[in-house]
Amino acid sequence: MTLRLYDTRAQQLRDFVPLDPENITMYVCGPTVQSGPHIGHVRAALSFDLLRRWLEHTYDRVTFVRNVTDIDDKVLANSTAAEPWWALAYRMEQEFTAAYAGVGVLPPTYEPRATASVPQMQELIALLIERGHAYPAPDGSGDVYFDVRSWASYGALTHQSVDAMEAAEEADPRGKRAPQDFALWKGAKTDEPADATWASPWGPGRPGWHIECSAMSKRYLGAEFDIHGGGLDLRFPHHENELAQSTAAGDGFARYWVHNGLVTVDGQKMSKSLGNFTLARDVLAQHDPLVVRYALAAAHYRSSLDLSESSWTEAEAALGRIKSFLTTMTRLVDPGIPPSLPDDFVAAMDDDLGVPRALGVLHETIRAGNSAYDWSGDPSVELERAVSEVIGMTNVLGINPLSPEWQSADAASRAALDALVPMLIAQRAQAREDKDWAAADRIRDAIASAGITLEDTPAGTHWSIDG
Repeated sequence: MTLRLYDTRAQQLRDFVPLDPENITMYVCGPTVQSGPHIGHVRAALSFDLLRRWLEHTYDRVTFVRNVTDIDDKVLANSTAAEPWWALAYRMEQEFTAAYAGVGVLPPTYEPRATASVPQMQELIALLIERGHAYPAPDGSGDVYFDVRSWASYGALTHQSVDAMEAAEEADPRGKRAPQDFALWKGAKTDEPADATWASPWGPGRPGWHIECSAMSKRYLGAEFDIHGGGLDLRFPHHENELAQSTAAGDGFARYWVHNGLVTVDGQKMSKSLGNFTLARDVLAQHDPLVVRYALAAAHYRSSLDLSESSWTEAEAALGRIKSFLTTMTRLVDPGIPPSLPDDFVAAMDDDLGVPRALGVLHETIRAGNSAYDWSGDPSVELERAVSEVIGMTNVLGINPLSPEWQSADAASRAALDALVPMLIAQRAQAREDKDWAAADRIRDAIASAGITLEDTPAGTHWSIDG
């Protein structure tokens, strides 16, 4: 089965046919770093982490770009005399990076900051002016606007007519030809920091939000690339404007548009503007990060996700079943067994990244593996297959609880126990063989007092930490 993705622009599922199967190119709108991330930001990043992981499994190489918007109206508004805009942006960027890493989101191939690509933005603006699709404001403010009526395809992403669109809000309307025209360049203002401006042919100023992503995606991926991703709330105006200005400049731009659903609270979008958000750092402090990853991934990426306490409870229980299976069965099966994927799992992932269905396959495989368990300790072919498939599926989804990335800060203690406990078990076994029951009991009691449980099976004695 060919991978199919729901393309927002086409409003339908499309077979994914990459420009270059040897290198899949993907651009995702990253954070505007005016304040710390809420759990909706983490859900968005995780959605595209899952897509990226599946693309890497299918095609091997993926060039994944996620930008940082570090110059913006909101960044300037939240800065203070004690913390300039650039310091605030850097501190918040670190918070986003920590939140993403906390739930196992892989780092991007490139993570450009907007402030590092201003020359490329100016080149793009100049080209749009030359082509007749942009104009400097006649009032001498230094603003430059995109002329939406000059581009007949404007509205192609969200299928709206220009007349039905609301006025763009991110710039002073005085120099506009039409209310829907949006700012490509914002002239310097006396009430904004002097170091938040760059010299330009139109006067000192800073880039508009939309031009940043068009310039950075072209710089790092080329004039045309495979996938553009982002939250559903970015379709308009941000992505609509990106598409218009890039194609008006003559670029092919994104071939597929993929948008993730939002995290909601009582049916409303979680957002900073509404004040109904839950900070990512609070969630990660209250719950195991792997539980958070599972809970955020369990719903289809395009659906809305309304989180509650039951979300974490259900995720914790599901992960408990996975960990119990892998911990028990990898004692019986060669730990070097190559991972594999069942056909039903592949079909689910190829069907618009159907993670919920894929998780169903995962848990059904665990049930089948448990049924195939032979209490004599001799692993069956069916059990070996189940272990191989569970390892493969959890690796692809980034939820293998035995992977090093999910080991806690107690990993060093665990390594020490891995060395000491088997030695004590061997001493106990020797004592039992020698019929020195008192010594065997002393060793057993010492192990138990350390909070360790022993399980004697035909395949040998296994140990686990209580709780």
